[in-house]
Amino acid sequence: MIHISQNIEITSGKIADYWIEDGILFSRSKPVKRTVSLIQENIALVKEITQNKPIPLLIYLCKSPIPDKATRQYSKEQLSSVYSAMAMVSEPGLSQLIMKMVFQFQKPPIPMKSFSNELDAKNWLQQFK
Repeated sequence: MIHISQNIEITSGKIADYWIEDGILFSRSKPVKRTVSLIQENIALVKEITQNKPIPLLIYLCKSPIPDKATRQYSKEQLSSVYSAMAMVSEPGLSQLIMKMVFQFQKPPIPMKSFSNELDAKNWLQQFK
């Protein structure tokens, strides 16, 4: 269950919707296939929302098609330019699958952790604000 406070401005992008609460960027993922061009567009959107400052991200994951290798590589390279840490909230197993796909042979460039609920994810992200 996604909780959004009243009077919060939501910015809609092609791969996710975004809003900021208490110094954390929230993202509601959309079930579209990620491509390098979509990721580039999304990074520009996030930088606009965050005024070009890395911020902790709490992302509500959904099932979406697996991106190609070039898109996964590009995403990984760009993470630290937009986020200081990432908490992934999803059904059990989904975030672990994404972590294995993207970071199969190396450590993520930012702190990342999977959660089954929003409260634990928010509490963990507090240290990265």
